[in-house]
Amino acid sequence: MKVVPVPVREDNYAYLLIDDASNKAAAVDPYDVPKVQAAAQQAGVQIVAGITTHHHYDHSGGNEAFASAFPGVPIYGGSQKIPALTELVKDNDEFTIGDSIHVKCLATPCHTQDSMCYYATSTTAKHPGGVFTGDTLFIAGCGRFFEGTGSEMHRALSYLGTLPDQTVVYNGHEYTKGNLAFAKSVDPENPAIGKLGQLVAENKITTGLTTIGDEKKWNPFMRLQSSPIKQATGVSTDDDIMDKLREMKNSFRGAAML
Repeated sequence: MKVVPVPVREDNYAYLLIDDASNKAAAVDPYDVPKVQAAAQQAGVQIVAGITTHHHYDHSGGNEAFASAFPGVPIYGGSQKIPALTELVKDNDEFTIGDSIHVKCLATPCHTQDSMCYYATSTTAKHPGGVFTGDTLFIAGCGRFFEGTGSEMHRALSYLGTLPDQTVVYNGHEYTKGNLAFAKSVDPENPAIGKLGQLVAENKITTGLTTIGDEKKWNPFMRLQSSPIKQATGVSTDDDIMDKLREMKNSFRGAAML
């Protein structure tokens, strides 16, 4: 199992999820179909599925072109709002890619109500497993609550936190630099944030370089009951902390637009 990030638009990521055993791949959020096709050609793989994390245009906007380029290929997603959808999935649904990749669907409603994360593992490869989180979980951050509440985002991130710590995070945007700055502002003494700072300094593309275990150490939205986060927000319950933290992030000077 191998994952190839495909940068699209200004800061989005599409991905190829590749089964090495069969040289077959799924395209995740293939907004720019020619770029995804070029990446597949370079990798020498056949695209056999499309996977959509949520209905927002910058993630699903390539689906019609994808369906035309790959007729008969299934397109998975969490609601009928997703263009060209052929396979409607819900929480805990499962499917396979190629000969050895197993994908489990994790419903994480909040950013959108159809936000779906996809946990991929391989029966044969040494890859530790990865999760495609769309705009739910970012490295050191999370998505805005466009269609949900802080309570829903808390449940979504807690759900992702139940995955094995070694699970690699493949998120929907390159927002890590802005997220790092905000994390420093609310959790300045956290040594894990220093590690993230080094990663950002050394890598233009940060997706695929961190894990769920890392997020538990440095992501303020997954550390709601830590003393620094409670002190920074001035509230005490998980839901209130999540709401306040998101409010603070939305207005944080110099933050990337999430």
